[in-house]
Amino acid sequence: MSTGVWPFKETAVPEFYIPATSSLFERRPRTLKHGDTFAMFDHYGDIVVGDRTPEGIYHLDTRFLSRLILKIEGQRPLLLSSTVQRNNALLNVDLTNHDVFQDHTLVLPKGAIHIRRSKFLWQTACYEVLTLRNFDTVEHTFALTLEFGADFADLFEVRGFQREKRGHVEAHVEDACRLRFIYHSLDGLPRSTVVTFDPAPDRLTTTKSQFALRLGPKERCRIKVTVECQVDNQATHQRDFARSVRRARRALLDAAERAAVLETSNETVNEILCQSMADLTMLVTDTPWKPYPYAGIPWYSTAFGRDGLITAIEMLWIDPEIARGVLNFLAVHQATHDDPRADAEPGKILHEMRQCELARLGEIPFGQYYGSVDATPLFIILAGLYWHRTNDRPTLEALWPAVCRAFDWIENYGDRDGDGFVEYYSRASSGLTNQGWKDSGDAIFHADGRLAQPPIALVEVQGYVYLAYDLGVRLATEMNDLVLAVSLEEKKEKLRNRFEAAFWCDDLEFYALALDGNKTPCRVRTSNAGQLLFTGLPCPDRGQKVVRSLFNSDMFSGWGIRTVSRKEIRYNPASYHNGSVWPHDNALIGLGLSRYGFKEELTRLTTAILTAASHMDLRRLPELYCGFQRERDKGPTLYPVACAPQAWAAAAPFALLGACLGVDFSPATNTVRLVHPRLPPCLDWLTIRNLRLGRSRMDIFLQRHGDTVAAHVLKREGPVELEVIL
Repeated sequence: MSTGVWPFKETAVPEFYIPATSSLFERRPRTLKHGDTFAMFDHYGDIVVGDRTPEGIYHLDTRFLSRLILKIEGQRPLLLSSTVQRNNALLNVDLTNHDVFQDHTLVLPKGAIHIRRSKFLWQTACYEVLTLRNFDTVEHTFALTLEFGADFADLFEVRGFQREKRGHVEAHVEDACRLRFIYHSLDGLPRSTVVTFDPAPDRLTTTKSQFALRLGPKERCRIKVTVECQVDNQATHQRDFARSVRRARRALLDAAERAAVLETSNETVNEILCQSMADLTMLVTDTPWKPYPYAGIPWYSTAFGRDGLITAIEMLWIDPEIARGVLNFLAVHQATHDDPRADAEPGKILHEMRQCELARLGEIPFGQYYGSVDATPLFIILAGLYWHRTNDRPTLEALWPAVCRAFDWIENYGDRDGDGFVEYYSRASSGLTNQGWKDSGDAIFHADGRLAQPPIALVEVQGYVYLAYDLGVRLATEMNDLVLAVSLEEKKEKLRNRFEAAFWCDDLEFYALALDGNKTPCRVRTSNAGQLLFTGLPCPDRGQKVVRSLFNSDMFSGWGIRTVSRKEIRYNPASYHNGSVWPHDNALIGLGLSRYGFKEELTRLTTAILTAASHMDLRRLPELYCGFQRERDKGPTLYPVACAPQAWAAAAPFALLGACLGVDFSPATNTVRLVHPRLPPCLDWLTIRNLRLGRSRMDIFLQRHGDTVAAHVLKREGPVELEVIL
């Protein structure tokens, strides 16, 4: 074309694309999770599944209950309130009856019967108590029904994946109080949903339970309903509602007590931090290898390597136990052999793990899938940062073979053509085309809009490798492998020189997004280059130019830094990766701003992300939001199918505040350091409680005084010291 602009063409929809047929934010579902089970309900506490809507009760990536509708006298009740408790343990819904007429006579006036629904998840089961009370002055007789259905849809089916063949569902009434749905699967794994009632309904069929209730004035009754997800005929040991909810709350408290607690002078910020911690506590799943943060609900409630690693980095100063769990889990699941269908190579770190029928049958490659170019260097980075944070030698010694295998992968597989850069291309026919964190099909492109062709070397991945080498020198020295330490130091310096020559664009005063398969730079401004600051790769003068560009209006929306500059041809503020704002992306950039000493820009960025969170439902930061420019008296624009909660988004406020404070640790001297601490303008003071270092802990109070921060130790246990570097 005469304009020189690449003519965009309509392309086939990617195989695992998530269609936006409805907006999650419009529905604002109520979410619960425990372990490998999660549930999404509407405001009524019901499950009303439409076209590709994700509501349901899921276990191991399979929807075990796809319909749950409560009716009184044949109609859905009137909604009064719907709230998930701040600790995400319990959903409470208040309902009341509508007006009921019989032969033009009002026999049940609206508001006479109050219905309280309380439900929670615990050990593969959803527990619910229905409490009904007659607030009228006369007795009322009415019918209460619960409609049920179970489709056993694979999560990828819910997302839009088209199957040629699937198993079939049977339903049986086993006795007066029990209904069972059985899925005759194609993978041979028995799956069933058991619905139990107490007391038994007056009538029970395979689709409906009906209670004929009679309540006198101010009289109440209770109905308990348990929905249990059974796999391989393993039944959950049933407990009563009160005992189970106590155990669920206790488990959440125990998990939260590991972490430091932040309290600020700003009540809205406190609500954001409380919601973020509650979301992380819910998403963190106990595994045999300690806690692991599942990525997000509904689409990613499983172990993702990249997401878990970045979440652990963000939370490292708050709760290093998450990092230990992530490292242990990923070391165990590190690839040991070459498997092109899974994009696996020896030493490579897991991208995604699924346990659904499609994965077990091999119809999708994600049972144990390794199509991630950045998880392997990030694994080494987290190991190095964890060691710096804890000096946990037993864990380091246990992880060291996996770290060495990860370095071998970088050397032998990550850089196949020997040009000194780590590239990716998908060997799996149904794998991910793009294998960095921006993994949508149109995310890596040239200035004229052409999509980059593989193998692709992403700019931030080279930074990750550089930081992996840097931290690897320290780890190798600690493990007395001096030959490896010297080798990594040499590779680090060679990479820096080679990188600056290949990626820096003088006319842009910015780093290219990537090198394509022909080693041609993708000369576009993106947030990827901002993440380089976190790694320490850019030289100081070029780092300063990157920061200046990041905070120009084409990159900084007022709600955060966009993934793509609005000057670029593929910029779309409502896209997934080409102009949106991702909290975790901004958090990594924030850590880099702190590293390079740009505290003024850092506090500006932190304020933007916190202000965006203040406009969100429940004060919950979603996976991403749109990159439209901030306007007066208008909040950020929501992305329709963003996951919420999402682990690395929930962790972003903690990472940003830790970066503002310059929190650092010296386990060898038992010292906590605050390096050039600052507080964003929205905070006058901040208190950190239960900040742990080894077996010691301390509480710290920080007060803002203009551009400086005064710190006071409120309490300490053990010989820990505080050092403030102004």
